[in-house]
Amino acid sequence: MTATEKSQPGAVPPGQDERPGYARRWWVLATMTVCLLVVIMGNTILNVAIPTLQRELGATQGELQWVVDAYILVFAGLLFSWGVIGDRIGRRRVLLIGLSIFAVASVMAALSDSALELIAWRAAMGIGGAAVQPTTLAVITNVFPPGERGRAIGVWAGTAGIAVAGGPLAGGAVLEHFWWGAVFLVGVPVALLGIVAVSTLVPESRDPDPGRLDIPGVLLSIAALAGLVYGIIRGGGGEGWTTPGVLVPLLGGLALLALFVWLQRRSAHPALDVSLFRNPAFSAAAGALGLNFFALLGATFYLVFYLQGVRGFSPLESGAVLIPVALGMAVMAPLSSGLAERFGAKAVCAFGFLLIALSFAGVQLFQLSTPVWVLLAVLAVQGVGMGSVMAPATESIMSVVPREKAGAGAAVNNSVRQVGGALGVAILGSLLSGVYAARLGSTAEALPADVREEANESIVATLEVVRRVQAEGGSEAAAAAASVIEPARDAFVSAMHVTAIGTAAAAVLAAVVVLIWRPGRERVTSSTH
Repeated sequence: MTATEKSQPGAVPPGQDERPGYARRWWVLATMTVCLLVVIMGNTILNVAIPTLQRELGATQGELQWVVDAYILVFAGLLFSWGVIGDRIGRRRVLLIGLSIFAVASVMAALSDSALELIAWRAAMGIGGAAVQPTTLAVITNVFPPGERGRAIGVWAGTAGIAVAGGPLAGGAVLEHFWWGAVFLVGVPVALLGIVAVSTLVPESRDPDPGRLDIPGVLLSIAALAGLVYGIIRGGGGEGWTTPGVLVPLLGGLALLALFVWLQRRSAHPALDVSLFRNPAFSAAAGALGLNFFALLGATFYLVFYLQGVRGFSPLESGAVLIPVALGMAVMAPLSSGLAERFGAKAVCAFGFLLIALSFAGVQLFQLSTPVWVLLAVLAVQGVGMGSVMAPATESIMSVVPREKAGAGAAVNNSVRQVGGALGVAILGSLLSGVYAARLGSTAEALPADVREEANESIVATLEVVRRVQAEGGSEAAAAAASVIEPARDAFVSAMHVTAIGTAAAAVLAAVVVLIWRPGRERVTSSTH
């Protein structure tokens, strides 16, 4: 490709129109966005249902976090293997398998009778999602030529913003009229639509020289991540960071992670090609994506509790308040590809993270009766910032990986997103829970002794305990329980402010990572593209 061709966004190098599916590439992109909507909405639709799950299933704070993290951890652990499988047996085939697993597991999740059963089916949904999400990016990379790939990836990344809005809104609307399990059924018809579209529109593609599936490496990565997050949840849940129940999984997870990296560096067919991280364009972009989703999923987790527990919004209303985040991401992600061409990915990503940090500083304005327009404005800034990061960082990762290895590259891209999100929910959720319990303090002593520990878990748990005491106890107990409500709301707002400061610090750290390690405007691309 000449320098002139490379500078033109719509330029198609000679022979690129011979790629399988090139003529219908925009229809393929539309199909991939539908598939992406399925797996992202399958996760975000749960956000507004978390308080309902706590009430209906009697789930503890730790179980709620595992309902979210079971999906994310299995997803992240299997990304590497599904990427290798897609490169080996064909990416269209893997899409069909993944969509089918996801649809069946969604139906079973909807029929769950307990928190533990729901956690198991959420893990099964993660198996299907791990097959779908990276494969959509690999298909786009194979169908689109380099001149159009940035724009296509921008649309792909922007779809995540649509799903952020579509998930909570759909979940809120469903909870207004149906039981909690129906939130998992929303994605089933979309998955079926994706299966039909993939079968008719998407060309088959595979790596002519695939690697062997590294099953020990996959299992090791799952065990490492599960140990880390489990330790964080237990520590933040009040057990104490120096107790064996926390230190053993934490240190064990770190040791397994170190062993995983050591084995991958020496494996002839690694689940993760760790040498990719020697490229600063790749490693800095991966770190940026991980920190972006750390902030996004972690913040969404505690914002839903604020909206429903403190402000008393319904699930539908709280989903509507999150629309600015989604719109900002959906609009900014496609635009950021063009901005990166003009100003460089480093500048665009760093600016995005500064906007994210600013938005979480703005969370300090959220009080018991803050006007809704203030919430919307702060969340809009957050969405624009996150949209500015996603597309340039994704394109940076995929530009380093050879086209025939697109499945493996997409797996790394999506794994850092999901691991970042899992750690965001675990770390920020644990921080929120710990600070809330500390701020609530002796106020909980107004409640019966046998429910105080449960009341300390979250604002929603406290309000549910108060409701039960008022319904089952005498007038004196009911009056004492009612006295807890306002202090509990104040305690949660205070805990949310502390947690938001931690989120803002993560965003500033990400901006520093990008500015120091991300290469400048020169794009590092593989000659095999």
